[in-house]
Amino acid sequence: MKHDTTAMILAAGLGTRLKALTQDRPKALVPLNGKPLLQHCIENLIANGFHHIVINVHHFGEQIIDFVDHHQFDADIEISDERDLLMDTGGGIVKATPLFKDSKAVLVHNVDIISNVNLGEMSQQFLESKDDAWLLTQDRETNRKLLFRDDQQLIGWRNKADGSFKWVFPEKDGPSTSSGTCNYHEMAFSGLHLFRSDLFASFECKPQSVIDLYLYLAKTKRILSKPIQPDYWFDLGKPEQLEYASSYLNTQVK
Repeated sequence: MKHDTTAMILAAGLGTRLKALTQDRPKALVPLNGKPLLQHCIENLIANGFHHIVINVHHFGEQIIDFVDHHQFDADIEISDERDLLMDTGGGIVKATPLFKDSKAVLVHNVDIISNVNLGEMSQQFLESKDDAWLLTQDRETNRKLLFRDDQQLIGWRNKADGSFKWVFPEKDGPSTSSGTCNYHEMAFSGLHLFRSDLFASFECKPQSVIDLYLYLAKTKRILSKPIQPDYWFDLGKPEQLEYASSYLNTQVK
């Protein structure tokens, strides 16, 4: 069945930051207020109009497959199986690309992100644009930042913890201005992004980072920052973040 937009949930990670919670289950099935993170994600995507969903699996992947098989969701759900080899964020998308062939665009959603971003509206705006990819970004504190020109085009990546940079172009040809200063702004990646369904089709299927792939694509493609300011956004990679999100959703979200 054809769908304008496919949603891909990245659910193959090892969940090492959640420690004891992922010793016997995948991160995707860690509960939040009585419901697995994966179910929160699927139901939110469906509520935003996505009815074709791809889920990649690796760590305890059979549990995710069994969960999907035993739940009735109003969506066509397909599995991209990485149980033999974990492909990282970029390799996982490359491997799943054949499953996007009947869609015009893809929304990628990390399974440990919970937010009320209007993903349906964002995807429709993206479909109407002429851009190749939108990286949904935030102005928040984190060690790893994406770097963008004033026109929102991706030009680099920075790790504040160790001072390292990656540039789309060699530094001397990249963000430098005539005055010799670097002309860019930093934004945090939200774990949400949209791209044309065939954008990654030419890449080799191997373990690799999606940020590295975007930095390569930005040499010739329109890879843009789209800032978001939702009422709430949580990265649930650590137990204390799960606890905070649980309390917030119980008290603030009706």
